[in-house]
Amino acid sequence: MYDELTEVDIQKMQEEIDHRVRVLRPQLIEEVQTARAFGDLSENYEYKCAKQAKNRNESRIRYLERMIRTAKVIQVDSKDGTVGLFDKVTIFNEMVKKEMNLQIVTTLRQDALKGLISKESPVGKALLGHRVGDRVQVEVSPELKYFVEIRAIEKGKDDDSLEISSY
Repeated sequence: MYDELTEVDIQKMQEEIDHRVRVLRPQLIEEVQTARAFGDLSENYEYKCAKQAKNRNESRIRYLERMIRTAKVIQVDSKDGTVGLFDKVTIFNEMVKKEMNLQIVTTLRQDALKGLISKESPVGKALLGHRVGDRVQVEVSPELKYFVEIRAIEKGKDDDSLEISSY
C-alpha cells in the first residue's frame, strides 16, 4: 500500500533529509568519536548515547527516503461546500455530546491531539465529500459506530505551515 502524499509533503520530507544528512549526521559522528576517546567502551555511557542518537538519525533518514520512494502523489482538489483535504471542519459528536474542530490532513501530518485528523482515519474517511448539515456515520470497527453532524466547513489549502510528524 502506498501513502498518498502531496507535493508539499514530499518537499518537507526532502528538506528534513537534507538537514539530517548535511547538519545532524556530521555532528553526531563527531559526538561518537569524541565519546569514544573517553576510554573503556563497555562502561562509557556517553558513547552509548551518542551511538543511539546517530542510529536514530540514520533510521529517520531511511524512513523518509522510503516514504518518498513509495509515495503516491495526490492533488488537493475539493468541491465547494464539501469536506476535502486540508479543510477545517466543525463537527458535533453525538456519542460524547461535544462539538469538535478538526482539520483533514495527509497521514504524514496527522496529530490527533492538535485536531489534525488523517484522511485515512475512520473520521477522515467518513467526513470527506460531505456537506454542512450532513449526519455522517463513523465506523471505527464493525462493533463500534457513531454519528457526527457537520456544522461548519472552512476551506483550507496545502501549505507548509503543518509540520510532518515524527514516527
